[in-house]
Order: sequence, then C-alpha cells, then structure tokens
Amino acid sequence: MSKTIIPKGYQPILSVYDTQRAIEFVKKEFQNNLRTALNLHRVSAPLFVREDSGLNDNLNGYERPVGFDIPAVGCTAQVVHSLAKWKRLALKRYDFNPGNGLYADMNAIRRDEELDNLHSAYVDQWDWEKVITKDERNLEYLKATVKNIVGAIYATAQAVEAKFGIKQNIAKEITFITSQELEDLYPALDPTQREYEFAKTHPTFFLMQIGDNLASGKPHDGRAPDYDDWQLNGDLIFWYPTLNRQIEISSMGIRVDAQSLKEQLAKANCPERAELPFHKALLNDELPLTIGGGIGQSRLCMFLLHCAHIGEVQVSIWDEETIEACRKSGINLL
Repeated sequence: MSKTIIPKGYQPILSVYDTQRAIEFVKKEFQNNLRTALNLHRVSAPLFVREDSGLNDNLNGYERPVGFDIPAVGCTAQVVHSLAKWKRLALKRYDFNPGNGLYADMNAIRRDEELDNLHSAYVDQWDWEKVITKDERNLEYLKATVKNIVGAIYATAQAVEAKFGIKQNIAKEITFITSQELEDLYPALDPTQREYEFAKTHPTFFLMQIGDNLASGKPHDGRAPDYDDWQLNGDLIFWYPTLNRQIEISSMGIRVDAQSLKEQLAKANCPERAELPFHKALLNDELPLTIGGGIGQSRLCMFLLHCAHIGEVQVSIWDEETIEACRKSGINLL
C-alpha cells in the first residue's frame, strides 16, 4: 500500500526541464560550500566492498545488502549502504592530517526501505569524513561542525532563491537537543511524532545522542555500533512546510574510538565484529580519530526546490499506486 501523501493544491514550481537545471545547480553549489566550510577534498569512492571486509554500514541491522559474486576475484561483494567505515580507512590510506577531510558521491540500494515521499530504494548522498584530534572528540566540536553544515545549506538556499526565484525560509538558528530530552518532553509519543512536534516550533534542530537506550528502555532510532559514538552523534532536521512535516537532511557524528567501540559492540550484542579487519585496526588504534556523516543529495534538492516527492529529483522504481497518485496530481516522477 502506497504511503505517498499528496499535499492539497500542490503544484511543482519548476518544469521538468528547469528542475534538472536546478538539481545540477544545487549539487554544484552545495558541495562547493560544504568543501569550503569543512576543509574537505573530493575523492573517488567504491560502489561495493568485499562482504568479509567489515566495511559495509549495517544501518539498523536488519536491512539486507545487495550482494553478488565476482568470479574473477573469488569473493562476494556488497553494494555499500553508506561509506561510514570506508571513509575512515581512506583517510589513513590517503595520508590525511587533522583538520583535513574528504567527501565523495555515495550511491546505494536500500532494498528493504519503506517507500514514501522521502524514502526511495535508491540513495544518493555526500559522504564526508574529517580527521580530528583527541582534544576535539567533544560536544563543542560536534556542534561547531553542525553550524558549519547549516551555514553551507543556508548559503546554497540563498543562491537557489536568487537563481530560480524559489523563496527560501530556512531558519539559520539551530536548536540542540538530546534524544533523552526529547523523550522527556513528549513521553507519550513515538520518536517520529516527537520530532514532528519539536520541529513545528524549532524549525532547524540537531537531535543528539542516538543509538543507546533511553529511559523508556528503547533507543530513539537505530545506529550501528561501530561508526558513530552514540554520545557524540545526531541528526540534522528541518521543518518542511511543503509536506507539513520534519525532514532529516543529515546523519553524522564523531566516530567511535577503541573504548566506545568495545562498549557499543557489547551493548548491541555483536562482539564478534571485533574480529573483522576494520574493527581490529580500530581497536589497535591504527585508524585516525574522525568525525563524519552523510548528507542526502536528493533530500537536499527536494527541500530547496520545495518538491512534494523525492521521485521529482531522482530516478527510482515506484509501486503502481504511487505512480498513479502522482500522475493524477501533476507530480512528475523522473
């Protein structure tokens, strides 16, 4: 059953042709702003990794990666879910120093995704990662980085308004709140409803400390135990008037060190991952300390172009009910 919602009276602001021009503009403009804001350099990145490398992102733990064999190599490969772990290894291999980082285009297939206005089986994002020092593994550095990212989004929004005449109303002021504080505010609501209620009055906010159990006994949302430090991570969320709801643009965080990795593997009941090559290197302090995240390319495009459906800014596959509902409403799925 389709979960697509068609806003009453919605009409695309741009034609299909101009939407393509605007997508190109947003992507070029934002990655330049992001690169400058965080001191990043673009690198080439993999579409797939070896299944036995431990480099793939396990997301919430239940999503099935797309795998295939490579007879010439004699191994099984997996299409990446994200580059969360690969980036950290790349920073070491490419000889990056503290204060410098990388970003890359990441394309993924989420075969188990529930499809709706914001979610597709195809994922495209800017994956970025930056080397930090031990002294920078703290909440202040995380917040400063979030402010820089919001600044890059805000600058891109202003450029889109000037170029295409699409009025932007992004709140540049950021509210920082932990997942426990959010649960305390709305104890009777589920995590999605909490975010919705908070976003209505705090249109730009960063929700921190995601992955560990809250006082209710459940986490706000799932996080793999082997990339973000659950005490130093979060989601960047905006209020989105087009759909009258919140929209997550980025998930990010300061990455685990050896100690937090051990603790989180134990909490997640997967200590066996410590035997994988990536995890061994991390536990032996052979990898740099880093901060990183992913920023949705299609999400940012639809947000800045005021689109009602992510299919207006990316090519994917949709169920017939969604296709028909969008056709009747004048929504152009690419």
